[in-house]
Amino acid sequence: MTADGLVLVAEHDPAVAELQRRYLAREGYDVRIETDPGRAPAAAERARPDVVVLDLSTSALPADLYRRVAEAARPAPVVAVTGPLDPALARHLGEHRVDRPFGPRVLVAAVADALRRRGPLPVPGPLRAGPVALDPDRRTAAVGEHRVALTVTEFDLLEFLMANPGRVFTREQLLDAAWGPGAGAGSRTVDVHVAQLRAKLGHDNPIRTVRGVGYVLDA
Repeated sequence: MTADGLVLVAEHDPAVAELQRRYLAREGYDVRIETDPGRAPAAAERARPDVVVLDLSTSALPADLYRRVAEAARPAPVVAVTGPLDPALARHLGEHRVDRPFGPRVLVAAVADALRRRGPLPVPGPLRAGPVALDPDRRTAAVGEHRVALTVTEFDLLEFLMANPGRVFTREQLLDAAWGPGAGAGSRTVDVHVAQLRAKLGHDNPIRTVRGVGYVLDA
């Protein structure tokens, strides 16, 4: 049995992050890594995860970072990864916590428990922008009555833009959203994929270039 859902792992130690990714992926989760927990609020806003695993062990203000991530990720639950804590501080870090050092199976169980308490994950509904229709659940795309074959990355990029109409994104933000933080792809990769998307969607495609900034999808 596989799990469903996107897990954002904000972990300062790359080796630990990779171990977490491997074990979570085995259970069927889609995993994105942010190696700077301080950037987790922005990463959560971009990725729209179903659960966040947040390393607080190196934070000078763990309660403040936890609060900002929880607000950015809402309604997704946050699993706080901590070192030894004062009980007064622990009360500010939610109900889902894992203490370092921990085994990867402990973390997987904590993620599953957080999602179970949250309830069933919502099934994403169809997205539409002009003649372009996208069904994230079935992973299908169409322009009018005609189906369009998209690669996995093209689909993820278009889905992100269509889920955030009217909002301008830089190439770096689109890289994080469609390829994942730390993927190593350059900003030119975004230009190439946007050009491919425009060609497949035709002259009525809703993706517009914002000169000097990036791209926006016009609803």
